[in-house]
Amino acid sequence: MRLASNGLQFELLDEGPSDGRPLLMIMGLGMQLTAWPEGLVRQLHQRGFRTLRFDNRDIGLSSFLDEQGLPNLGLTAMLYAMHLPTPHPPYSVQDMALDALGLLDALGLKTDVHVLGVSMGGMIAQRLALLAPERLRSLSLMMTSSGSRRLPGPTMRVRSALMKRPANPQDLDSVTEHMLGIYRLIGSPGFAPDEVELRERVSAHVRRSYHPRGVARQLAAVVADVERAKLLGQIRTPTHITHGRADPLVPVAAAPDLQRRIPGASLDLIDGLGHDLPAALWPHFVAGIAEVAERR
Repeated sequence: MRLASNGLQFELLDEGPSDGRPLLMIMGLGMQLTAWPEGLVRQLHQRGFRTLRFDNRDIGLSSFLDEQGLPNLGLTAMLYAMHLPTPHPPYSVQDMALDALGLLDALGLKTDVHVLGVSMGGMIAQRLALLAPERLRSLSLMMTSSGSRRLPGPTMRVRSALMKRPANPQDLDSVTEHMLGIYRLIGSPGFAPDEVELRERVSAHVRRSYHPRGVARQLAAVVADVERAKLLGQIRTPTHITHGRADPLVPVAAAPDLQRRIPGASLDLIDGLGHDLPAALWPHFVAGIAEVAERR
């Protein structure tokens, strides 16, 4: 369905038991709502959740903001590494949290909402918990970060891969090969994917929507959101943090840092897990999400 929020249009899937516990699912950088594995979503339904998946702004089938121009990511990265102020991004992580809040308004969900955020989606979820604590019942944060500049960044191999572009950006097969390379690099060494299924999923993702300019603006928003870390002590929403010990994109040091900053947060560190959602761990993920949803 299409919903309006914060002056933009969003694509959203509302599935599962109509009387289930509403779970807003926020995806990561450049990732569409289709990046949530269908098997994981079905298991959430079986645990009584009504799942709400949506495309963030500038990605998928939601509104693009190309009129806001492209950020200078090279300059941004250099200033960030030097602990200097970065250029003002086209929009902020806070703006993206306001998008999510507006979607809850459009759905008539004023209280008792559970939130699940992955990677950049976890950062948006943190901002949402700061914006509207009275609306949230629980917070599940996966493979994400407080945004503190003191934390280690991606490995050099990952940074190099992220800076590259597809051999032919106009050819969807070339884009698919490029994306597959990144998925393999950041994926879980302890939970190898089915290569046929992975290729089919990435190809479908690329063919649904490919918008690298939006990814650049999202990345600029993430890099600029360094003040969030100082505010996380205000969060009182029951919080569960899940992170892989083998994550090369958001290194595992981010997880205990996040737990230290959010009062009462629980932490689950998983051996062999990288920066993805392997099928073998879906029951484990769902159990953690359900456990924090039931806390008082």
